[in-house]
Amino acid sequence: MDLLSTRIDLDAIAHNTRTIKTLIGDDVRLMAVVKADGYGHGALEVAGIMGANGADAFGVATLAEAVELREGGVDKPILVWIWSPQEEFSEALAVNIELGVPSLRHAQALVDAAIPAQVAIKVDTGLHRSGVDEADWAEVFTLLREAEHLDVTGVFSHLACADEPFNPANDQQAAALLRAIELGRSLGLELPINHLCNSPGTLTRPDFHHEQVRVGVALYGLEPIEGLTHDLKPAMTWSAEVIAVNPVQPGESVSYGHTWTAQEAGWLALVPAGYADGLPRAWQGKLQVGIGGKLYSQVGRVCMDQIVVDLGPNEFNVQPGDHAVIFGEGGMSATELAAATDTINYEIVCRPTGRTTRDYEGGIEL
Repeated sequence: MDLLSTRIDLDAIAHNTRTIKTLIGDDVRLMAVVKADGYGHGALEVAGIMGANGADAFGVATLAEAVELREGGVDKPILVWIWSPQEEFSEALAVNIELGVPSLRHAQALVDAAIPAQVAIKVDTGLHRSGVDEADWAEVFTLLREAEHLDVTGVFSHLACADEPFNPANDQQAAALLRAIELGRSLGLELPINHLCNSPGTLTRPDFHHEQVRVGVALYGLEPIEGLTHDLKPAMTWSAEVIAVNPVQPGESVSYGHTWTAQEAGWLALVPAGYADGLPRAWQGKLQVGIGGKLYSQVGRVCMDQIVVDLGPNEFNVQPGDHAVIFGEGGMSATELAAATDTINYEIVCRPTGRTTRDYEGGIEL
């Protein structure tokens, strides 16, 4: 084992993909979102497993992510939705990457480029982040319809409050997407593949599925809706090797600033993970590290390269070389750590960086 690594369970990825595909049925396409290097799990590695277990298409944020997938052997449809008209996008179009069109400026750039392409129009339905404003829908729809070199596959949008299934904003956004589809078709676009749902929307609002859903975090085994379970298996465990176990006496303080002081004699474990590796300084005192199936408090300042863990009297005889789980199997779950640090599990699994290596196990394919 490396000093600091994430273990990725590909069997869990396979299980989650099959679970989601079974839920949505064969009539709805499953777009697996593998942006940000597969939410930190490794885009190419998980894409192969997802594609073999039910994913029909893939979604990424950037052109570089899309080209990497295609060059890595992914032959299913790939959609990109964050790109600049000033970028060189001809390489992506040459390998059959579909581009999301979030503005009139993007649409005009594709028209002017005169390169054959498949495009999907991203419309704003209430998130007010990225997407064509409703006032511009007709102009963008018409512009793209009149461009003979462009094939408009559909319209799509993104839910703002899908993790609150009964939030009225969800129905308002769904109604807006239906208006976009109706307008587009009235202007001569076929729009065969439309999509709105992210992971929480997919799991709770089948009435919003349309022809495709875009699922990200659920495929990695993370429940996107507090209080619900959907038979998902977390795929990532972040762990390190205990590199030292040292005594501490009452009144002795630990790490920079001496922000924690031992109240009684005990033992401290040194774990080589710090903010340079994606473990934030703000996690001080909120992280419980799993060693041998027991949880121990991280104490003192989080350093650039290491943290200190309070073993108390070390009654379970923790030794150098033992595994220390930052989150995942044998420690806090990503969801538990997210709750403790006032964030979401999406962010937690994207945290391991720096000197963290990645190891894979399993890999069921149908």
